[in-house]
Amino acid sequence: MSLVVPAIPADATTPGTGAPLAAYSLFAGMLAMAGLPIYIHAPKVYAETWGISLGLLGAVLFGLRLFDLVQDPALGWLVARLGRARGAAMAAATAVMALAMAGLFAVTPPIAPVLWFALTLALLFTAYSFLTIAFYARGVARGAAMGPGGDLRLAGWREGGALAGVCLAAMAPGLLGTFSQTPYAAFAALFALTCALAALAMRAEWHGPAAVAPTGFRAVLRDPVARGLLALALVNAAPLAVTSTLFLFFVESRLEAAGWEGPLLILFFLSAAAAAPAWARAARQRPARPVLLVAMVLSILSFGVAATLGPGDLVAFAIVCMVSGVMLGADMVILPALFSRRLAAIAPDAGTGFGMWSFATKFTLAFAAAILLPVLQASGFRTGADNPADALRTLTVLYALVPCALKLAAIALLMVTRLPED
Repeated sequence: MSLVVPAIPADATTPGTGAPLAAYSLFAGMLAMAGLPIYIHAPKVYAETWGISLGLLGAVLFGLRLFDLVQDPALGWLVARLGRARGAAMAAATAVMALAMAGLFAVTPPIAPVLWFALTLALLFTAYSFLTIAFYARGVARGAAMGPGGDLRLAGWREGGALAGVCLAAMAPGLLGTFSQTPYAAFAALFALTCALAALAMRAEWHGPAAVAPTGFRAVLRDPVARGLLALALVNAAPLAVTSTLFLFFVESRLEAAGWEGPLLILFFLSAAAAAPAWARAARQRPARPVLLVAMVLSILSFGVAATLGPGDLVAFAIVCMVSGVMLGADMVILPALFSRRLAAIAPDAGTGFGMWSFATKFTLAFAAAILLPVLQASGFRTGADNPADALRTLTVLYALVPCALKLAAIALLMVTRLPED
């Protein structure tokens, strides 16, 4: 049986009560603005503005993700038990996330910058984790209420909105820099506005009835299919974590194309968004495993090309960004849908399961920062400065060749992982 992932439909509402599907897109976009882009922007901003070493920033990010080892499953447990308090809890968490973003980018640190970096990110990540888990868990119940194929129809709106949010967060600082001398503070204000709009759009969704009684961690962990999907998500997310952590440094120092970081990021994520319907059509016609396998192999080829690039190869790297973005579309559409389908069978409340999924997918970002940034610093690399040849070679190996090895590991795991359709 193949995975059915329909293209985003023309209508934006569903029968019955609750928020329209367009609200799911907006809320997903808000969450995406506070996810991956933070790993792209924040280390560079704090390294250049406050002189914090890359190794120390990486250690802070990794420490925060270790905290998630306990926090995310616990938040999943909490989400499953909120009941009538869901609406108030979601509003409060959204406000905390907006304030934390303002503190990170718009406030001069009132304490040591590295401590301020850690404190604001801790608040941001906690609110982000809570909102993400609750949002995806609610999507399982809402999709089931929409009838056959409803969960995947909802996923189309949700992941499309997430890609739009990542694109907005990637390009916003650069565009806002033409109007403001403090572009990251302006980005924080834009994010706060997005939070307010998303909270209003989704407010009807949190007051619906609870779907099922909550289940525990064991219901997910003892299931071999769910365990396999969690492991696959962890390994498969690692290459993106590596390239995201080093993207700005690679463009600025290896390609010597400072100023092109924003447009290239936009090209990457727009390519993912544009490709999502094509991956959906492929998934309707074929089993998920070969579709994912094609995407993984093409990702390796794009990473390999990036390893050969140097100063002046901007057009070639733009093609790499486009191809690798297209491959990302498959990961974003298919894997969460597979996991959601399995959760509907073994743990219908979904909060606990998505708590573990959230940890698995985010942990790779912190692990990449904790390992890669100190290695890069030890090679003699300095952001915003002329770097020796050895440091630039290290940057190339870390950015392009390490993801190849990680993607090969993901392919091996995919071949032995049992999928819900098997």
